[in-house]
Amino acid sequence: MERNTKIIAVAGKGGVGKTSISAAFVRLLVEAYPGKRILAIDADPAVGLSTALGVEVRETLDDIRKSIVASVEDGAPREAIELLSEARYRIFDTMVEQQEFSFLAIGRPESAGCYCKVNAYLKEVINLLSHDFDYVVIDGEAGIEQINRRVMEKVTHLVLITDPSRKGTQVIDTIKKVADELVMYDRCGAIVNRVADPSMIPYIHVEGTEILSIIPSDSDHAANDIQGRSVFDLPENSPVMQGAREALKKLEIL
Repeated sequence: MERNTKIIAVAGKGGVGKTSISAAFVRLLVEAYPGKRILAIDADPAVGLSTALGVEVRETLDDIRKSIVASVEDGAPREAIELLSEARYRIFDTMVEQQEFSFLAIGRPESAGCYCKVNAYLKEVINLLSHDFDYVVIDGEAGIEQINRRVMEKVTHLVLITDPSRKGTQVIDTIKKVADELVMYDRCGAIVNRVADPSMIPYIHVEGTEILSIIPSDSDHAANDIQGRSVFDLPENSPVMQGAREALKKLEIL
């Protein structure tokens, strides 16, 4: 990677706050590195990162993929290099350019079922775009699918999010084991989010993974979310912002 790009992938089970922490990472990077190129990728079909970052999405990665496939099916066969060139142009054209960062959404396929095609395309897009940005934050889909399919195979930092539940820690234990075989990451760590009772902390154990931060329940974030406000409206000392900052410092990104 020519820029020595840092690619931070956020993974975990659904409902543990992956998107909130991904958004907090983007804000912290924007504030710390105003001269750097920063890309946020919403790779979760639940499509929440755009709201958390205050971004309006008009076209998604799946829209691009389908339109390029349609152009191939409708016209004369074209060389692979021409298709790649068009894909690159369309991706940059589709990105939402904020003042401080760029944003790209994977989208939600119209039909239910497997996301294999768009995930395969996302993998190529991550490789393609890594040369053009200094920091990439990927809010991954819930569970293990994108890790299992090597969508995230070349990330530099893997951040696993859990809540204090046994199910949450089991999911990130599984993700870590699969990632150790399939992902070429430099650093990995876990964040325990939404800890309502500090007395639970001694019982939280994540097998073989450094705990980067423990984030208590955050009423500031809950109020922010209900009002439809973005992460940029959170106070700096809110638990989510503090926990995300602590994690990035331990990973030596901040």
